[in-house]
Amino acid sequence: MKREQQNNSRPPFPAELPEGMIEGRNALTEALKSGRQIDKVYVAEGSTDRSLARLAAMARDAGAVVVPTDRRKLDQMSPTGAHQGVIAAVAAHAYASVDDILALAAERGEAPLIVICDELSDPHNLGAILRTAECAGAHGIIIPKRRSVGLTAVVSKTSAGAVEYLPVARVANIHQTILSLKEKGVWIYGTAADADSELCKTDLTGPAAIVIGNEGEGMSKLVRESCDVLVSIPMKGHISSLNASAAAAVILYEALRQRS
Repeated sequence: MKREQQNNSRPPFPAELPEGMIEGRNALTEALKSGRQIDKVYVAEGSTDRSLARLAAMARDAGAVVVPTDRRKLDQMSPTGAHQGVIAAVAAHAYASVDDILALAAERGEAPLIVICDELSDPHNLGAILRTAECAGAHGIIIPKRRSVGLTAVVSKTSAGAVEYLPVARVANIHQTILSLKEKGVWIYGTAADADSELCKTDLTGPAAIVIGNEGEGMSKLVRESCDVLVSIPMKGHISSLNASAAAAVILYEALRQRS
């Protein structure tokens, strides 16, 4: 969704660290043993330390994304300077599954309304989308494990508490998840400036998943090709784009208007 979004991406290590972080090997080991939800683990790049490698393997087995990171960057991230080559970003809330999202729609007796975020990098954008989606009556959000911000402390704060009520599923492959949703009768809607279907003329009353693309590049090629319908958001002013969260809000409230 290149036209509807501006490039407002932020640095790869957002400001929520250290608010939502664990640093040091023992602390991370105990967190993993306790079953605490870990979002990402930043591990010293090029390390030959076997205990650090084992810890990284444990984190992967627990579903965390492991990111090799320059030690100088770890030093910048660490408030104590005693990170021992590893810092973990803790999920602010437990993740759900795609089935949980569909089950919530069924429980409410409503056609599923889902938002798929295709590699969003800005925690403020994801938090704002969560807030809007919850207010608009959506049933859940789907994000990828890699190349995407997770449920960090900043996301939770920006969502204004919506993360407590709206399921967020984190999946290994967005494309495969889209194909699975289509098999279950969910239509996939992406946005594009050159789309033939105008948003206000697009039927969003049935089972629908709305794809919100990356802040800079929009939807990936494979995800775009997987969409059933591409829609355009009308633009009347001099600025020809909306950022990710604003674009999501426009589409979600059009869906709510049609479903009301």
